[in-house]
Amino acid sequence: MSLPPIAAHGRGYLAIPGPSVMPEAVLQAMHRPSPNIYAGELIEMMPDLTRDLCRVARTKHNVAIYIGNGHAAWEAALANTIKEGDRVLVPSSGHFANTWADMAAGIGAHADILDFGKQSPFDADRIAEALKADTAHTIKAVLAVHVDTSSSIRNDVAAIRATLDAVGHPALLMADCIASLGCDRFEMDAWGVDVMVAACQKGLMVPAGTAFVFFNDKAAAARQAMPRVSRYWDWAPRANPEGFWQYFNGTAPTHHLYGLRVALDMIHAEGMEAVWARHARLARAIWAACDAWGTAGRLQMNVSDPDVRSCAVTSLRLDTPDGTRLRAWCEENLGLTLGIGLGMGEGRESDAYFRLGHMGHVNGHMVLGMLGGIEAGLNALSIEHGAGALEAAARVIGGSPE
Repeated sequence: MSLPPIAAHGRGYLAIPGPSVMPEAVLQAMHRPSPNIYAGELIEMMPDLTRDLCRVARTKHNVAIYIGNGHAAWEAALANTIKEGDRVLVPSSGHFANTWADMAAGIGAHADILDFGKQSPFDADRIAEALKADTAHTIKAVLAVHVDTSSSIRNDVAAIRATLDAVGHPALLMADCIASLGCDRFEMDAWGVDVMVAACQKGLMVPAGTAFVFFNDKAAAARQAMPRVSRYWDWAPRANPEGFWQYFNGTAPTHHLYGLRVALDMIHAEGMEAVWARHARLARAIWAACDAWGTAGRLQMNVSDPDVRSCAVTSLRLDTPDGTRLRAWCEENLGLTLGIGLGMGEGRESDAYFRLGHMGHVNGHMVLGMLGGIEAGLNALSIEHGAGALEAAARVIGGSPE
């Protein structure tokens, strides 16, 4: 006997890899009339807000804020440092590296893609070979995605800096931390990253619509050497404004700023080390459940090595079309929305994949509820799977901190 859907009762759970679940405090901070953008608290809070953004990125350098999504941050980073005809090197472990490379091609750069597939992280030796071959130093930047949201691979960004230094190559190191900032450990200055791009709708727990580009003095010098930078994308006035309007080159994203202020307060009250540890433990609980499910049937995590899995997103595979069937059942019957298998398959093959977002404002009972919902869906759809998943996850969450 089939049961009636219960999604209409109670609050739904958006368990996709961004936009992420938003804290009530963030929503409440945004629920206010439009403020004065010429004087008052909004203007006064900006210096501390930008400082606290840089604390999350672990940098003492600069941040420019844009009204836009992660793609806007990609273009802003390129527009300030890469001119037509320049080359960029793009190691790829998933959909988003290829998309950033395509954006570079769109501004007239030559994007050299090093493809590592969708299940393996970057190989520093292959990157070193490509850099050594560039004896004329025509490669102006390496575009590295820290966590590819499609494949859930976490790449070693610090190893790329070590490779650049070892071969004596002057290219900028750019990192995409759109999925990882505030979830997976990232140390911009300590890891030698010159430019980092991020957005507000994942680990920063704010509605989509604001993006960030962090940059150091080396990147600022590259900006100064550019023959021109469009007025809108130019990060120089945004990072060092003479007036409030220059932070955004126009009207501010007022309510996003109020929400971001509260989100940053929450992050720093918890502490960055504690934020990273929370994400790591919840990720291990999810992986333990997936390992248990995978002891029978065909469910498997896309990334086999836990050392290179993201703590913010997990990409999974079932037989076609069971990934799509499972997502549909969970949403229609439980109000639990799982992520699509973006960029992981073509045609009917894409119906095998789905993703779990576990980033930002998440805790143990939320993760256990998500896993329980998936287990219910696997049972309801008669998708073969191993036993003991929830018990395995509970042991990780209830165990002693590492």
